[in-house]
Amino acid sequence: MPTGSILVADDDAAIRTVLNQALSRAGYEVRSTGNAATLWRWVSQGDGDLVITDVVMPDENAFDLVPRIKKMRPDLPVVIMSAQNTFMTAIRASERGAYEYLPKPFDLKELVAIVGRALSEPKSKGGVTAKPEETESIPLVGRSAAMQEIYRVLARLMQTDLTVMIVGESGTGKELVARALHDYGKRRNGPFVAINMAAIPRDLIESELFGHEKGAFTGANARASGRFEQAEGGTLFLDEIGDMPMDAQTRLLRVLQQGEYTTVGGRTPIKTDVRIVAATNKDLRQLIQQGLFREDLFFRLNVVPLRLPPLRERIEDVPDLMRHFLALVSREGLPLKQIDQAGLDRLKKHRWPGNVRELENLARRLAALYPQDIITATVIDSELTPPSMPSAARDGQAAADTLSGSVERHLATYFSGFQDALPPAGLYHRVLREIEYPLLSAALAATRGNQIRAAELLGLNRNTLRKKVRDLDIQVYRGSN
Repeated sequence: MPTGSILVADDDAAIRTVLNQALSRAGYEVRSTGNAATLWRWVSQGDGDLVITDVVMPDENAFDLVPRIKKMRPDLPVVIMSAQNTFMTAIRASERGAYEYLPKPFDLKELVAIVGRALSEPKSKGGVTAKPEETESIPLVGRSAAMQEIYRVLARLMQTDLTVMIVGESGTGKELVARALHDYGKRRNGPFVAINMAAIPRDLIESELFGHEKGAFTGANARASGRFEQAEGGTLFLDEIGDMPMDAQTRLLRVLQQGEYTTVGGRTPIKTDVRIVAATNKDLRQLIQQGLFREDLFFRLNVVPLRLPPLRERIEDVPDLMRHFLALVSREGLPLKQIDQAGLDRLKKHRWPGNVRELENLARRLAALYPQDIITATVIDSELTPPSMPSAARDGQAAADTLSGSVERHLATYFSGFQDALPPAGLYHRVLREIEYPLLSAALAATRGNQIRAAELLGLNRNTLRKKVRDLDIQVYRGSN
């Protein structure tokens, strides 16, 4: 039977009663109060083996009280409860030295289990840590149970150097979580460096990560530092890690195993001190089975797995997120908008395939395009309902289909001369020269000169397409007046 004395402080009498009953049934002696002064007197007298306290009390905030408790009795575990279920609440609880943070409403069985763990440990988890510089914007938003669990995990990870693997669909905020780990952790005074594996040519990834020496390869006219060197003493965020080529995976594994690397073309090992946070929207275990990802690297990176839920799994967070984004874009200079209750209800019915990023984009459109201060459900519905395809768009789609077929025929004709022979030297560049100009010209013609649609059709970044149009001197189709 568990034994121990629990001190409970909460100005809500109903919560005190529920906690008293649950903990007493579990075998603990319980004393409860509705104010911080009484709790402080009990702690000062040496009473209690564990404290459970709400954040907001009539006479003092627990975030001010708990550091004093930890200074006087550093081995006394403190569990902080709060109805202010934000990321910053979890972080502040961790900073003040709390053993655990519990958002209200909480599960009584979980609370009893936490009490049991805390009392079975010989020492508390540590003292008060330095408070990071306050920022105006909260990095993570949401009061759902899924987000509360993420907050609690992040709060435990802030003062560690454990490698974290963030898994989630595109648009769920993986880099935002990585930045929060850095900005509120013990490496916050160091650099935060991010690299997206999918955005870098595969043959340049090793150079980007580890740097290169002068003359290491064609075009290496000077020594260049890599992301590991740039992130020294801070955090390196490896986004879309599933797109890393096998050779680079092998070199990264060596860094994780030995804490050192060599530049491309270099011979002297370089010691490194960075925290690694990786992210992916792919199933790495499936890539391992396909031979596309190293299993040993996976286990090195997956020390602490953290899954970010898609927005459809925490739909109750949508109103808070929308209000957050509307306030954010207003600070950037756009008009401040509000959404009526019917509009918020309409937002919660959407499936959000683009996740949080799609919601943020909607907030920007609403702030920029609509003159009214209060956005109604009708406006929301018009933004979220896919329009029917007009005839011009259908013509464009037909042209795009024709473009696809013509490109296939062009390639087939071009390669027909090489079917019975080895590919000639420089085949890639020959194909590029002879295919790229007509391909881009046809795409622009198919989309009536719309470079955004043409870029989407070709799978190119819009800026990349514009550069190619300029470099190749392609005459953009403008249509008839």
